[in-house]
Amino acid sequence: MKFLGNVLAVIVGLFVFSIVAMLIFFGIIGLVASSSEKEVTLEKNSILHLDLNGRTLVERTSDEDLVFGSFTDPFGGENTAGLVNLKKAIAEAKTNENIKGIYLNAGLFGAGQAGLLELREALIDFKTSGKFIVAYDEAYSEGGYFLASVADEIYLNPLGGIDFNGFSSEGIFLKGFFEKVGIKPEVFRVGEFKSAVEPFILDKMSPENRLQTQYFLDDINNHALELIAKSRGIAQDSLVRINQQMLVRKPKDAVTYKLATALKYEDEVHSILKEKLGLKEDDQIETINATDLGGMAKSKNITSSNRIAVILAEGDIVDGNAEGAISSEKFAKEIRKARKDENIKAIVLRVNSPGGSILASEVIWREMSEAKKVKPVIVSMGEVAASGGYYIAAPADTIVAQPNTITGSIGIFGILFNVQELVNNKLGVTTDVVSTGELSDFGNMARPLTEVERTIIQSSVEDGYETFISRVAEGRGMHPDSVRKVASGRVWTGTQAKARGLVDVLGGLDTAIGIAAAKIKAGEDYRVLYYPEKKPWFEELMMNFSDQVQVRILQTQLGEQYPLYQKIQRLKNYQGVQVRMPQEIVIK
Repeated sequence: MKFLGNVLAVIVGLFVFSIVAMLIFFGIIGLVASSSEKEVTLEKNSILHLDLNGRTLVERTSDEDLVFGSFTDPFGGENTAGLVNLKKAIAEAKTNENIKGIYLNAGLFGAGQAGLLELREALIDFKTSGKFIVAYDEAYSEGGYFLASVADEIYLNPLGGIDFNGFSSEGIFLKGFFEKVGIKPEVFRVGEFKSAVEPFILDKMSPENRLQTQYFLDDINNHALELIAKSRGIAQDSLVRINQQMLVRKPKDAVTYKLATALKYEDEVHSILKEKLGLKEDDQIETINATDLGGMAKSKNITSSNRIAVILAEGDIVDGNAEGAISSEKFAKEIRKARKDENIKAIVLRVNSPGGSILASEVIWREMSEAKKVKPVIVSMGEVAASGGYYIAAPADTIVAQPNTITGSIGIFGILFNVQELVNNKLGVTTDVVSTGELSDFGNMARPLTEVERTIIQSSVEDGYETFISRVAEGRGMHPDSVRKVASGRVWTGTQAKARGLVDVLGGLDTAIGIAAAKIKAGEDYRVLYYPEKKPWFEELMMNFSDQVQVRILQTQLGEQYPLYQKIQRLKNYQGVQVRMPQEIVIK
């Protein structure tokens, strides 16, 4: 009876907790909804405050996304900032007479180099207005400083620091783990640089992977140093030495080597801002965030008949209609709609993807090819547009990439996992099969592949590679042999890809939109529409609620092992034939 009483108490407790949690949840929603209805006003003599610390850059957030405003996700989810939204706010700040400058906090901003470059270019354009940019932070990551370096004045906390020692890319290798648990990967690939399978079969990088990684890292780092040197008025060779030898080791070193203007506490920086605004020490600084200012910006040429569809394709390329990825069904439908819509005069596909399923890539490629027959199709490459990401970009009239975009990786692989040892020897589970033909249980994971099966899969991978080569050759107007010379799964930066004929123009999304406008001879008379249409923030919050709770529980339970768990979970996305870039490139 005592046991049953305890069980009943737990059930009642869980029920009460669920009711209370739901009441709190809807209370928060009601509070946020009411606050979102308040009219936003912009005071004279204001500052645009870009507080990007702790946020992750994505292509776009909802126009009414309160996560970037005054509201923080109550469930511990990832706070995001939309590149499109930020650029819209910065552009409005440039021309709005009530905005006198920008106060930038971006030291620990989670963004890749290409995204940071695009934001940096928007801030440089803002400075042509003659308005100021002041940056302050307690600590700067390498990427955060790259963005902040464009500021007129950069202040660092007296006990803070700047991570300024170059880039590195570290991979996680699972060979030892698989051997311990009894899993044997069966790998098939074409291209010596197609190293996406290396984490499963090696315990360190192959010489080819190390070569290509060093090559593109050096290019990205050199490009960043060149821009920082120009912004800070530091000789290029001096900045290279500072970076390579990590000479900024103490806060005062940042001032000595001109990376920072001075060491200041935040209240002192506020005093500097007040001085720039002509305020007294006791006066309040009027600020506005990017969400509110962007919401006040008027859409350009809202009645124009020259409409350009910008389709934002971000994430892994997968089959079906999955959310949070570039799903073949969903994005093929978006491209088809834009092709058939007579009001849409040109299409810009914004690609930010490491690739994925070759079948899904082919489905999207087909729609891109069909669209190209009837209207201009331009591709803008974001942080990464590699492997399958390049596959779907290949048909475009023009491909635009940032100098530090990661692209290429024209290669293919297939992988299956033999779990016989794990199931039989470790878990004591056996299987038995009855078949009607020699290959009826083709690819059975509970046994090793036969030579016939290996031959079939390898042949399929090789056929897929030849298809990939032909798609690129056709789209780029290159001979297949010329494509093979820059293929083999090798990764390039945007600059390197342009030199090899894989990219046409260096620039960001605005560059691609400008090219589209020129092709339809619209001049300045065009309107940009973004697709897929963004769901309202409330709907997205509800969709992500259960997922976020589960993630938080796993993070708490696994601690530092959570990234490894994520890696293992992603293995299901690697099953079958893939056009995916070499492992997961994380630049630090």
